[in-house]
Formats: sequence, structure tokens, C-alpha cells
Amino acid sequence: MSELKIYNSLHRQKEVFTSLYPGHVGMYVCGPTVSGESHLGHARPYITFDVVYRYLQFLGYKVRYVRNITDAGHFEEEGREAEDKIAKRAQLEKLEPMELVQKYTNLFHWAFHRFNCLEPSIEPTATGHIIEQIEMIKTIMEKGYAYERNGSVYFDVKKYAETHDYGILSGRVLEDMLETSNRELENQDEKINNVDFALWKNAPPEHLMRWPSPWGEGFPGWHIECSAMSSKYLGKQFDIHGGGMDLQFPHHECEIAQSEIAHGELMARYWMHNNMITINGRKMGKAYNNTIKLTELFTGNHHLLERGYSPMTIRFFVLQTHYRSTLDFSNEALQAAEKGLHRLWSAYEVLQKLTYTPANGQPVNEELDKQVRDWCNECHEFLSDDFNTAKVLANLFELAPVINSIKGGQVKMHELSEETFQLLQKTWSIFLIDILGLQPETLNTDNSKLDGVIQLLIEMRKEAKSRKDYAASDKIRNQLLAVGIQLKDEKDGSITYSIQ
Repeated sequence: MSELKIYNSLHRQKEVFTSLYPGHVGMYVCGPTVSGESHLGHARPYITFDVVYRYLQFLGYKVRYVRNITDAGHFEEEGREAEDKIAKRAQLEKLEPMELVQKYTNLFHWAFHRFNCLEPSIEPTATGHIIEQIEMIKTIMEKGYAYERNGSVYFDVKKYAETHDYGILSGRVLEDMLETSNRELENQDEKINNVDFALWKNAPPEHLMRWPSPWGEGFPGWHIECSAMSSKYLGKQFDIHGGGMDLQFPHHECEIAQSEIAHGELMARYWMHNNMITINGRKMGKAYNNTIKLTELFTGNHHLLERGYSPMTIRFFVLQTHYRSTLDFSNEALQAAEKGLHRLWSAYEVLQKLTYTPANGQPVNEELDKQVRDWCNECHEFLSDDFNTAKVLANLFELAPVINSIKGGQVKMHELSEETFQLLQKTWSIFLIDILGLQPETLNTDNSKLDGVIQLLIEMRKEAKSRKDYAASDKIRNQLLAVGIQLKDEKDGSITYSIQ
């Protein structure tokens, strides 16, 4: 197996990926909270970790990829209590909570199938693992790191920090958090310190989602679900825990604390966080009126969008930037990604049609041959160095002109060795399709019927040119171009087309 390096956000440095059980990888990625439609910000982590999943499998690992569905839970932000999003949205939409959950889970699956994301090995739900969460809370209480108040249970962060490093992921200092949060203790009488987080919440009479527990009827806190589900399916310690940078604190920090107390060891060996998507340089959020739902992104039905963009264009856009870098959305960036994807896919289709012809004694162009081999081999090196999809795509862009030049005759086939040509074909198939997960854009039309119509128009254009009716010839070409179909007059007299 290839040596793999990933950026371990726990230690903030690259490490060799050697601590796995031989041949196996356990990966847990925080899934969606299905209280509403998925938006542009959700696209990045699931596309990012889909590539991680694909590449690990390509390297020969047997991967158990667990991605949860958060369909219940009490949410906390920056140490402050926040609403139960599912219960609140269910009341607004006048739906049963599980009816709302199913609605948005279905929408989530629909959107991410369109992105060509592979299904995880296991997709557990929080509501399906209430027993496991209660048992884990009981263990934490027995060890003295949680306390009950009025039917709610809280994790004692200050006690944990006496012997453990609370802030190990985010770099936050507990003393600073305590100094800030203790000024805000009003209405928080249940907690010893405001930094303490809920493991279980007592359900008030109006709360629809509730389960029996040793502390009365209630519902689980947000953080406990991931610790309970990851340990059930991946063990007390597993290999990779992933998610968005916004989950690093408090969610992942709290996961580490409660898991370490319950299980006696650090839950994940490697923590991977994708950075955020900004929109025209601003953070995405309701306050800025710039949250773009995926359905709006596909249709263009949003005030920030000039038009709709295809799922493959969005996937390509996400992969053009390294997962740890901020990604800025704009119409210009999406349109550039659309053109870039078309350019690479066109080169791929050309390459698949080419057949190697023997050199017949003609010399190989050693410089070009080596450069093509290097570009191909570097694709493996880049993905093995912290999954750098941006550099892989850059190399494919370097190779595309070589492919087009072979087709056009500017580069003769014999200038590459047969071995290098086969490597070129294999590299494009493996990286563009198998690992990056890109697909050709599809139209809402039967492709064979569309091809027949275009071929008919091509024949009509040839006949017009043969009659020297250049006005009619140009009209056919220009009207096809206006709807995104570009004709190209080849050197051998044939006419080819591409869909933009």
C-alpha cells in the first residue's frame, strides 16, 4: 500500500498514516442535522470525505465509513444553549418531528446522489441509538464527570480539565472560556459552570420528542450521539474523525472529553476538518441573507445566483481547492469551474477514443515522455499527501493539451512510449472518475436522440457549405452555439460537436 499522509488537526502537523489496523480503516464523519434543506455549506464536507473514502479504497484499504443522521438532540453553540432545531421546525411546518426528519433526510439523499457521492457503509440515526447514549451517560456519571439537575444531565468540564486537556483540538483555553461564560450565568442555574454541556435534557411538557431515562423523560444532548454511534460501529478508538471546521468547537471538543472519560482513551487517531465556504468573501449565514440551498443552487432560484449550476460543476468547484483552505463562492468562480470541467471531460473523451500506434522505428520524445509520466505519477503523490485534489486537477490540466495535440496531430503518437500512453489513459480514468468522482454533464433529454438531431444539423451544414451557402452554414453553427452545442471543423473534413 502507498504511504499516506494526512493533516492531523489534533497535532497540527502531517503524520504518516501507519497506526491503522492492517488493511482496515474506520472513518466517522458528522452527518447532517435534518431540520431543513441542505445548503451549499453542506456540500463541501460530504464531497471532501467522499474523495477520502474513494482514495482509501483505491489504496486497498477495507473502509468502514460511518456518517450519522442527526434527527434528535439538544444543540449548543459556543458553550451556550441553543434551540432544538428539529422540534422548533416541526412546529413551524405543522408536522410530526419524525415526518419532518424523513422529509429532509430524503432531500439530503437526493442532493448528494446528484453529487455522485458514494453511500457510507453505515448511516445510523440519533433516534435509533437512544439506549446507547443513555448507557454512555450512565458510565460518565459513575466515573464522577457528570451531574444531574432537575432531570437534565451535564458534563463537568472544569473537573475534566483538571486531569485532561480540554481544548486539545481547538486550542481554546478553559480559563478564558470560564471568565467569559461565568458573566452569562443568568438563567443557567442548573449548570455548575456555563461551559458544562448537556448530555441529557429534561423534556418540558410541550416538547414532542422525548424518551424515558433514569433521570426522567427527556432527549439527548447533541454531542453524545456521535460518541455513542462511533464507538458502537468503529470501536472505542478508531482511525479518522471528519467534519466541517465549524464543528471543531464545541462539538468535537465535547466528543473527545466525554469519550475519553467513558472509554479511557482518545476516540480518534486523526481529526480532519474541511474549511468553510464563503460567499463573495462573507461567511454564509441567515444574518447575511446569503444561505443558498442546494435546490436553489441547481435551479438558480436565488437572488445571489445569475443562473443554476449542475451538481458536477459544484463538485468540481469544491475539489479545485484543498479541503483545509477557505473556498469563496461567486458566480464567476462557478462559471470558471464549469468551463474547467468541460475542458477536462472533453480531453478524457478524446483520450478514450485514441489507440496507440507503433512508432515504426521513430524515436520517442524522451523529454515529453518523461514529463507526461511525471504528471501522471504526481497525481498519486498529491492525493497521498493530505488528499490534495487541487494539485491533481492542476496536473490533469497540464495533460489535457498533450491529449488534444495528439488528436490534432501537433504531437505524434510515437513521441510517447506505449507504456506512457497506457499510463496516461489509466491515470485519467482512475483520478477523474474513480477517485474524484466526476461524471459527464447530463441533459434532460435522451442522449441518443439528441445525437441524432445534432448529426442531422451537421449534415445540413455540410450541404449548405457545399452549395457555398455560408449564411445558412453560419446560422446553423451560431444557433447551436447559442444553446450550448459547439461545432468544430476537423482537419480531415469531419465535423464534431461538444456540449458546453
